[in-house]
Amino acid sequence: MIEYNTKRNNLIIREYGRNIQKLVEQCVSIENREERTRTAYAIVRIMSDVVNSKENSNESNRNNDDFWNKLWDHLFMMSNYQLDVDSPYPKPVPEQKDKVFVKPSYNNKNKVRFRTYGVNMQNLINKVSEYPEDVREAFAPSLANHLKMMYLTYNRNSVNDQLIRHQLEELSNGRITLPENFNFINTKELLNIANANAAFYVAPQNGSKKKKKKKKKKNNNSAV
Repeated sequence: MIEYNTKRNNLIIREYGRNIQKLVEQCVSIENREERTRTAYAIVRIMSDVVNSKENSNESNRNNDDFWNKLWDHLFMMSNYQLDVDSPYPKPVPEQKDKVFVKPSYNNKNKVRFRTYGVNMQNLINKVSEYPEDVREAFAPSLANHLKMMYLTYNRNSVNDQLIRHQLEELSNGRITLPENFNFINTKELLNIANANAAFYVAPQNGSKKKKKKKKKKNNNSAV
């Protein structure tokens, strides 16, 4: 009967091939411990021949204790650490492949009410809202105009001053309010300020400008 790879166990260490993998599986199923141990020693000897043949080495590895320790580790690994024999080396500990991912807990205070302004602006308004009333009144015009300028970076077509007024009150939980006769800086002037700030923070790129090739002027007085 043909044995298909889809019905076989996965090769744990491919370098040793399917036959040695099957020998290890058969070794695990042996009930007698002494016989199981003798079989394990025989499999390790075969594994050493496979390694030496691939590395084109003769006896260099056979006298290396680390070499045999590694082979026994591979033997236990190919048995899914189920092999119980009298090994000359300590049985390796299975590696923890499936690590538990702990989802970080985020502070609800950092939830952004309006993404247009970001969390930093929201934190600033929260801080100012804790100040005495006279200090809040002094900061209110600057905060309002800055909110309007930030709003314009997302929507340059139009902005409603009344909307900015309400959002400032909402972000401060009603503690920062504007006088009824307060006039915002006009949209055009705020856009000029925003463009000036953007140009200031753009770092110049060295070598970004291509040198223009100077065109040689033709000398009309040259001899023909």
